Amino acid sequence: MKKMRILLIMPDARIHRLKIGPLVSSFREAPLTLTTLAALIPDDISSRVWVVDESVDRVPWHHSFDLVAISCLTGTAPRAYAIAHHFRQKGAVIVLGGVHVTLRPDEAAQHSDTIVIGDAERSWPKLLHDFQHHRLKSRYEDHGPSLASYPVARRDLQKRFGYMSPNTVFATRGCKNRCDFCTVASLPSTWQTRPVHEVIDEIRSIRSRRIVFNDVSLLEDREYAKELFTALVPLRKKWGGLCTAEIVRDDEMLELMHASGCIYLLIGLESFSRDNLVRIAKGFNRPAEYQELMTKLHAKNIVVQGCFIFGFDDDTPEIFDQTLDTVNDLKIDIPRYAIYTPYPGTPAFDRLDAENRLLHTKWQYYDTQHVVFQPKQMSAKELDNGFRRIYTRTFSIPSITKRTLGTGKYFPITFMGNLAYKRYIKRLQNDLDRFPFHRSVSVTESTHAESQISTGCTL
Repeated sequence: MKKMRILLIMPDARIHRLKIGPLVSSFREAPLTLTTLAALIPDDISSRVWVVDESVDRVPWHHSFDLVAISCLTGTAPRAYAIAHHFRQKGAVIVLGGVHVTLRPDEAAQHSDTIVIGDAERSWPKLLHDFQHHRLKSRYEDHGPSLASYPVARRDLQKRFGYMSPNTVFATRGCKNRCDFCTVASLPSTWQTRPVHEVIDEIRSIRSRRIVFNDVSLLEDREYAKELFTALVPLRKKWGGLCTAEIVRDDEMLELMHASGCIYLLIGLESFSRDNLVRIAKGFNRPAEYQELMTKLHAKNIVVQGCFIFGFDDDTPEIFDQTLDTVNDLKIDIPRYAIYTPYPGTPAFDRLDAENRLLHTKWQYYDTQHVVFQPKQMSAKELDNGFRRIYTRTFSIPSITKRTLGTGKYFPITFMGNLAYKRYIKRLQNDLDRFPFHRSVSVTESTHAESQISTGCTL
């Protein structure tokens, strides 16, 4: 039987990366979407699979495939549609999936032969069997499949040396919080956990000493997290992951995380304004506790990437200098900045749409690096200028030195993190395509205009 030729692809999300000649390596952890989809291909389907993360791989434009499956975020949707158009013209059947497809299925359906809505663990194998037997449906939808007996991602298919953190695992899916800008809270899937012994078995099989959890919020179920970290201790691994600032109030959990090998945490601090945090449904963050949080984490030699968002309704043009001063005072190891982005399907989108403050719905600008709405207490241009200025000042040598002196034995992690963002500044400052146009339009009008020019594991 002829092997089914399958291309699995993620469009370039313009993630920070290091390029030296032909070598391209992403500063992020290796994504699990494509390698998991490859692992989910049923044994009774004879296939040859290509996995392409466009952030680090070249798209095989001149090759022909039977099936091309593309996973897209909102910011990569136009690129996904362009890729789909190219391979569709070459005779491939196109599958679109991912977060944006789940949030905007009717839009995505215009650019594909079939779409996958929600989780893909059951839908993707069924789709492949239907394709093999010439009975492909236009839509496949599933939510909340069991995470037990989860397949191990095909890490052998990801680009070698393509990621600074190549060994990614996950233990949980979803999030119990409801932050107004987050698409996770807008998806139908509920909070789920993998059996701890299965997670541990997978981690044990990874030869590297260092792993990264890509869970959105690893500590949502306290008892589950305690069981997981307790089981991790004997493996003597070093790991990083995401959690909320609430960890400052749980010394027992923090001690267990440290004992299990935690050396890096990404924490969405978002703002130093309590009012801003309450307004976006993230009131569990308490800026008054941020100093204590940093002190406790640094005492455990845990490197902190603190994330901040600009453009909240309380933000004025002074917010950028105020944030930088506090970031340096707190010695946040690796700051990361974003512009408030109202993704479709979120309360933020609905609110700004109702207030007629969306500038457009040209999805390629919905990447947290461009202003797509009218701020309340400054102009869109002031928000954009301030955002670019704080990046430049934050990653100047004096600012980096002030934050990172005394980092300790994990200084290399801090240094590489700061290097990634310092390199990003040049690209940010040279980006002249900051606004597609300068007039405010309704969502209906903008979406129509877009349609005229557009060329977990979710697919």
